[in-house]
Amino acid sequence: RDNACNDMGKMLQFVLPVATQIQQEVIKAYGFSCDGEGVLKFARLVKSYEAQDPEIASLSGKLKALFLPPMTLPPNF
Repeated sequence: RDNACNDMGKMLQFVLPVATQIQQEVIKAYGFSCDGEGVLKFARLVKSYEAQDPEIASLSGKLKALFLPPMTLPPNF
């Protein structure tokens, strides 16, 4: 993560694959397939619970902040 220097392209290239691999290993213990489809199903399920549970929303936001740099809008927005 430090080597990516908050560069979105580098984060997607270096950090996201490692994070996905870790997630695949964890979610298989909870009945999800340990492939890309399992990760997507898990992400959709978490997203659906974010609106219902503030703790899940908070934890999800913290997790995303670990793996993605802060997004800033261009000045014209």
